[in-house]
Amino acid sequence: MKYGRLIAVCGVMTALSAAFSALERLLPVFILIPLPGVKLGLANIVTLVALFTLGGLPAFCILTARCLLGWFFGGGVTGLLFSLTGGFFALGVMRLLKRFCAGGRADTAENKGFFSLYGVSMAGAAAHNIGQICAAMVLLRSFALLGYLPVLLIASIATGLITGTMAGGVLKRLRGSKQV
Repeated sequence: MKYGRLIAVCGVMTALSAAFSALERLLPVFILIPLPGVKLGLANIVTLVALFTLGGLPAFCILTARCLLGWFFGGGVTGLLFSLTGGFFALGVMRLLKRFCAGGRADTAENKGFFSLYGVSMAGAAAHNIGQICAAMVLLRSFALLGYLPVLLIASIATGLITGTMAGGVLKRLRGSKQV
């Protein structure tokens, strides 16, 4: 992909992930999942698609830009810390596990790798929660928050499956249209 097109695609994906993040703040997720700190992670759909279509560095740039935009347009420094820490943990784990997908194509039926897109997404959701608990422990100087981690990890199975399913649909559509 030529640099001009790559920059344009990254810009569009950054805007989309920022919009998903803003939308998620408006959704009453607590009705579906009545647990503090649990979100669906809609912006992670864009991160997954970017990782599997553009690669790790563009996905990292999109994630970082989305977190900074969220902070700039209404988040506090604490929110930025949680967003970046969780996002970087998640992307790192997803990038590592993507290597165990056959040809890096976790969304295909022919995937003979150890992980599917769903597994990568669920592991990313779990890593996001671990990153946020780590940030909270540093910020509050308390290990007591580790007691809430099992609840978040169980919730990450559901949220990771949902975002993985949505990202898989997008990837199939993109690959079917010969755009990637």
